Amino acid sequence: MIRSVFLTARSGTALLLSALTLAACTQPIAPVVETRAQDTRTFTAVVPTLTATPGAALYQGKYPGIRGEASYAIEVPANWNGQLVMYAHGYAGTGAELRVQAPSLRPFLLSQGYAWAASSYSANYYDVQAGVEDTNALANAFTSLTGGKHAAPTKTLIMGVSMGGHVAGAAVEKETQASAKNKTTYAASLPLCGVMDEEYEFQWLGDYTLAAAQLAGFGPRTFPQTDYQTLLPDIKAALFSSTEGAQWQENSVQGAKLREIARSLTGGDRPVFELGFRSATWQSAVLGTGGADGTVTGILPRNLYDNTNVSYRWTAGATPTAAETAFNASILRVKGDTDPNPARPDAVRWLPRINGEFSVPVLTVHTLGDFYVPFAHQQKYRAAALAAGNGDRLVQRAVRAAGHCEFNAAELVEAFGDLVKWEKTGVKPAGDDVTTPTVVANPNYGCKFTRATRAGVAACGVN
Repeated sequence: MIRSVFLTARSGTALLLSALTLAACTQPIAPVVETRAQDTRTFTAVVPTLTATPGAALYQGKYPGIRGEASYAIEVPANWNGQLVMYAHGYAGTGAELRVQAPSLRPFLLSQGYAWAASSYSANYYDVQAGVEDTNALANAFTSLTGGKHAAPTKTLIMGVSMGGHVAGAAVEKETQASAKNKTTYAASLPLCGVMDEEYEFQWLGDYTLAAAQLAGFGPRTFPQTDYQTLLPDIKAALFSSTEGAQWQENSVQGAKLREIARSLTGGDRPVFELGFRSATWQSAVLGTGGADGTVTGILPRNLYDNTNVSYRWTAGATPTAAETAFNASILRVKGDTDPNPARPDAVRWLPRINGEFSVPVLTVHTLGDFYVPFAHQQKYRAAALAAGNGDRLVQRAVRAAGHCEFNAAELVEAFGDLVKWEKTGVKPAGDDVTTPTVVANPNYGCKFTRATRAGVAACGVN
């Protein structure tokens, strides 16, 4: 805006300048156009080379996605029941190539008469906006992409794993349905090991890696911690007595504190937590996110991470100990940027919201020891659904396994079957209480829907 100046009335030029100044002050200011790293990236869709299942027709190719071309696969059994299952894949990394992932339930779905379809999405990274829009677009293009050989589905369901669980959950949210460019109606949703609170996931990763660095004596004084990855070997050495093999071992001093901080941040006391905490695969994955700048690797233009009100605790008492108070006073406090994930005028948010505002049956399954996408996601999703008045539309199940998305076929088949029966008959299936601490901490928690005993996990009924 042009700054006002005082001019004498003797000058006609001065009067003109004053008028122009006033006009300039009243003109609307053009909004600042935000750019993200994700907007500068390019990707290449790779046409799938799947082999058709005997007795089914397979269609593969490319189609327009929200950020460019995406690849797709659609498979329709000869005995098609008219229903379509959209499959949303999990995080596919940061590479340039976009590839379709078929659902692990592919043989079961086809055997039961369901058609399935899956998109590569038109972008990699944690681009759930692309996941939602491109999955919806593929569902809408089912008839055209199958060459008109199949009518539009009578019913469409959605399922997804991990990041795809975020897609499947967001796709049935009221906000997403209202703001999506590609609008699709789903009859039911099956998020598996999903990110069911878009902010919590990145809060958790930031909290854990920051606490680990602080406990190890390498806590940063500025954010982001640009030397975190260089310091990571020393951080691990200060917290773990062994990082060899499939299971790491934390030391009895700072490492034990880190373990209990993690327990508190990821859902509280529960079976299988420690097995997940010590997993070399998932510890490496979580610690490997340290030093991030809060933009979710460029998906957001500003920092999402904020720990100003986080209390890091390794004891369970009503009040923090003196050592905990000192730790919380010394750890770097980060204030997130204002509105880093705003509502978009032309599409769903960059990180689609999970508000618990859905109108169809939703059934989730999550492993208790998941250290990458922790069980707390289910607790937060339950709270959101209850606040929105949708508690009766959500069924949640816990599985006694340590890995991220570590389900067996029987557990997935049962969950899918119960969901579609619920959608068809209105009879709600059984689930687990995910929020009552004494229930979740019971040594036999998760037994109700666990269909195999995993290595290192106590068998049900023998605790």
